[in-house]
Amino acid sequence: MMASFLSIQAFGFVISDVRVEGLQRISAGSVFGAIPFNVGDDIDDSDVRVIMRSLFRTENFDDVQLARDGNVLVILVKERPTIDSIEFEGNKAIKSDALLEGLSDSGLAEGEIFKKVTLDQMSAELERQYVLQGRYDAGISTEVEELPRNRVSIKVNVNEGNVSGIQHINIVGNTVFDDETIRELFELKLPSLLSFYTKDAQYSREKLKADLETLESYYLDRGYLKFQVESTQVAIAPNMEDVYITINVSEGEQFKVSSVEISGELKDIPESTIRRLILSGEGQIFSRELMTVSEERIENTLGNAGYTFASATGSPALTEDGGSVIVKFFVDAGSRSYVRRISFRGNTLTQDAVLRREMRQMEGGWASNAYVEASKIRLERLGFFKEVNVETPAVSGIEDQIDINYTVEEQPSGSISATLGYAQDFGAILGLSYQESNVLGSGNSFNLSANRSSYQTSYSVSFFDPYYTVDAVSRGYSIFYRSTSYDERNIARFSTDSLGASINFGYPINEISRLNFSIGAENTNIKEGIFPAQEISRFLSAEGKKFSLLTVSAGYAMSALNRGLLPTGGKSQNLSFEMTIPGSELEFFRINYSGQIFFPLSRAFTLRLRTDLGYGGTFGSTKTYPFYKNFYSGGMGSVRGYETNTLGPRTTRSPNDQYGEPDPVGGNLLIEASAEIIFPLPFVKDQRQMKSVLFIDAGNVFNTNCPDISTYCLSPDEGELRYSAGVSVTWITGFAPISFALSYPFNRKPGDEGESFQFELGRTF
Repeated sequence: MMASFLSIQAFGFVISDVRVEGLQRISAGSVFGAIPFNVGDDIDDSDVRVIMRSLFRTENFDDVQLARDGNVLVILVKERPTIDSIEFEGNKAIKSDALLEGLSDSGLAEGEIFKKVTLDQMSAELERQYVLQGRYDAGISTEVEELPRNRVSIKVNVNEGNVSGIQHINIVGNTVFDDETIRELFELKLPSLLSFYTKDAQYSREKLKADLETLESYYLDRGYLKFQVESTQVAIAPNMEDVYITINVSEGEQFKVSSVEISGELKDIPESTIRRLILSGEGQIFSRELMTVSEERIENTLGNAGYTFASATGSPALTEDGGSVIVKFFVDAGSRSYVRRISFRGNTLTQDAVLRREMRQMEGGWASNAYVEASKIRLERLGFFKEVNVETPAVSGIEDQIDINYTVEEQPSGSISATLGYAQDFGAILGLSYQESNVLGSGNSFNLSANRSSYQTSYSVSFFDPYYTVDAVSRGYSIFYRSTSYDERNIARFSTDSLGASINFGYPINEISRLNFSIGAENTNIKEGIFPAQEISRFLSAEGKKFSLLTVSAGYAMSALNRGLLPTGGKSQNLSFEMTIPGSELEFFRINYSGQIFFPLSRAFTLRLRTDLGYGGTFGSTKTYPFYKNFYSGGMGSVRGYETNTLGPRTTRSPNDQYGEPDPVGGNLLIEASAEIIFPLPFVKDQRQMKSVLFIDAGNVFNTNCPDISTYCLSPDEGELRYSAGVSVTWITGFAPISFALSYPFNRKPGDEGESFQFELGRTF
């Protein structure tokens, strides 16, 4: 960069005007504003140097020259070029968008002024970033192409090199824990057969730093208060690919707790209550982890009592003899916080009142962390929202008040449309329906549908109000008509026409449990198919073909799931009992139980255990359990890998049927269980709308009272359970849930109908 000024003999004059030449992009006003002189000022040679330094300080010019034309000051400039484009080539480990963001932070971006020194600094920084990733042989080169109209194009050539691999991790100074134990703590590992996939043998400075912090925490949690990492050496082989790490440690001695002391401002919380929350005790080996957990327990307890901004700080102090430690907790409860206002954001459809009735934290009362979190969980369980977040900012200018702000992201809760669905076993499902679980944002659900498939024609109307009363007593109604041909559903040859209605009430027991009661009426007409099975013919001959039933039911439902749709945590269970009452033409009962529980295995993986049990029996004058009320097993949501409803007992063909095959007829006892590993799918950003699992299913249906005519009546037997394993994916779309499963049946027996691929549109499980 060259700069000069025209020294004119006796360069001292009064400026009558200023003329700027060479400007292309920069305005003359910017130049006038940068020079510390105005028209009418007297300047000399020293002032000329001041003007030039001021103009160069703007970093807009490569060259500046000054001249005098009479009493006119002439400024000749050469503007720095602007950046027209920036391109990267050869980068894979770091995406171009991330590199462009880094350049922009350094002042290099399209449309900005080009500075060669900044480009050189950027190249050095990029190389440093690659070194941090363990790519010691990475190299950065740049090409600058001049373009017309004082523009440049920058091309950054990236040679990422290879990630250096760890060949040895040597621990020096450890006597309490061996090298293998310590290395197991590290994220960085020695090469193994899976290293090509896990990448854990690739060196990274950031990972090494994190591993050293993990090592320090490991010792501190076991009482070694004076533990230190004295030095760390990272040696790079001449090939720039092999890394050798040496860590020198000083373990020190192990300390036990001599006593626990509490000080500070506890307000109205007894010290005994605080002391019960402390996990460290006299005579125990000191643990920083227990001390940290104790801090959290104290803060949560104080927070639940309204002290939102309470703090608890634990610290170990050596005793005078230096042989043990005193664990001291300083507690500052602060002022009790009261809730000024609870507000909701993001609920464009759902009414505020629907969200507000789920609140366990009330406005005007003192703030409770437990109530705030419980309210958040209840919003998540509604099933109306993808995500719920909560913030508790302090009210500006008021020391003892906070606001609570819930932010929700709504998701589709129903549809009004003509529908087209498909289930592999049942074929196309056509219908007209209005289905909404959040009618007009009221939180009520309503269903009006008319559907037809290869096996069923149905019409139904239902309504459910979860808050029939202000104390969350629910009420629901339903009316239905169904005409079902079970022959088309992989079941025995018969059909039913059913018309019924019911009313139900639900009563809350606590935050997660309810009791449910219902009463219903149903009229069923059974039609025999061609050559009906002997089990069906015998039942119809004994009991008739038309049945009017009055039923009552009671149930218990508990849900502590983290979400209403596709949960990944918590548990739920449902127990129901249904029976006919006097006035019914059949006397029988049904007991159903279903439960599921989730166990987190890691941040990404969750274990889900599920079970479904069912039993039906008779009483009074009815001796045989109605076959059309049987349980069925097999298919999606049941034992995958087997065709829907095909497991269990089969019919005995009619003496007049010479060629027919036995058909599944179900049973009065259902046993099913499954274990699933829920895992995230790669490249899927929103995991809340998709569930992918590896599963093992087990189950079957049985008959506890086999007719003497049955040739294949499955009595309860552990050896008759069917097993399968596979992978399943469910996706919640704006149209409908889509599910498919790839399964393998383990112990398929003769007569079982296996099915490796199963698909369904319209149900979640």
